[in-house]
Amino acid sequence: MSRRPSAAPVTQDGIAQTQRLDLWLWHARFARSRNDCGEFIATGHVRINRQRTVKAHAQVHIGDVLTLPSPDRRTVMVVRVTGFARRREGASAARMLYEIIPEIDEKHRE
Repeated sequence: MSRRPSAAPVTQDGIAQTQRLDLWLWHARFARSRNDCGEFIATGHVRINRQRTVKAHAQVHIGDVLTLPSPDRRTVMVVRVTGFARRREGASAARMLYEIIPEIDEKHRE
């Protein structure tokens, strides 16, 4: 008998309240593949609300603040989770899943 992963808790309108970190990063297009997301997280450079995580299965909630290294690995990007997606969409739809926190982002660049 195989075990099926439990579904994320949903509200009455059918929208998920949480999502796996690796899945959210993939939907938000921070990496090309979900496997890349898992490896990215395993490096220990991803933080959820200032807490370092190395677990791809860590749950993110709407309103959580994620600290990520930028693609060039020279700066830090700080984003707030604003939504979840059921599947991976285009870049414009992915951009709606988060907001960049510029004042924090600028402080880390100095």
